[in-house]
Amino acid sequence: MEQLRLDDRGIIEYGNAWDAQKEIFERLIAERNCGGTLMFCEHPNVYTLGAHGKSENMLISDEMLKKIGATFFRTDRGGDITFHGYGQLVGYPIIDLQRLKISLKDYIFLLEESVIKTIAHWGIEGERWQGATGVWCKKGATKSKICAIGVKASHFVTMHGFALNVNTDLKFFEFINPCGFTDRGATSMQELTGAPVDMSRVKTCFVEEMENVFGIEIK
Repeated sequence: MEQLRLDDRGIIEYGNAWDAQKEIFERLIAERNCGGTLMFCEHPNVYTLGAHGKSENMLISDEMLKKIGATFFRTDRGGDITFHGYGQLVGYPIIDLQRLKISLKDYIFLLEESVIKTIAHWGIEGERWQGATGVWCKKGATKSKICAIGVKASHFVTMHGFALNVNTDLKFFEFINPCGFTDRGATSMQELTGAPVDMSRVKTCFVEEMENVFGIEIK
């Protein structure tokens, strides 16, 4: 059974986490000596735009960014614009798809499945939306995104990953068109359960569910 190393960085600036990802990514491509690494972290408030994302989906100026205490990065991942902030579980699986014998399409499906099974522990029903990567939940009469997914793969090794809104301050999503959508909002585990959620328990549940879904060990 393939193993992934668990690397929990706690709260870390986005740029520093991106540098750490690239280092692990390049080493894995060069050495091919394990299944890879699952990095967990939380970022201070930051907006990130995917390589092919549209800058007009950022709805505020640089001056307003400073006022709300957020930063901005254009990245090399897939997907459009999203927000990372305190109370959000960010996961960066840097894994060798060849060793795990899965395609990139299957990888994204299994990542979504791991999130869906994780939030089910809190009685939250997550689902997929055809043509829109990530995990969605019903909020009233509409669907809102609870988890964004954006990845990059090169030489069969992945980078970037998912952002699960646990206790995230959802007001920050008002300043963007999340993932490029103008008609769909964001939600969080806290909003859907009506109470703050234990982040450490979410991490533990996600590791267990990812192990089961992917058929791997994470240590």
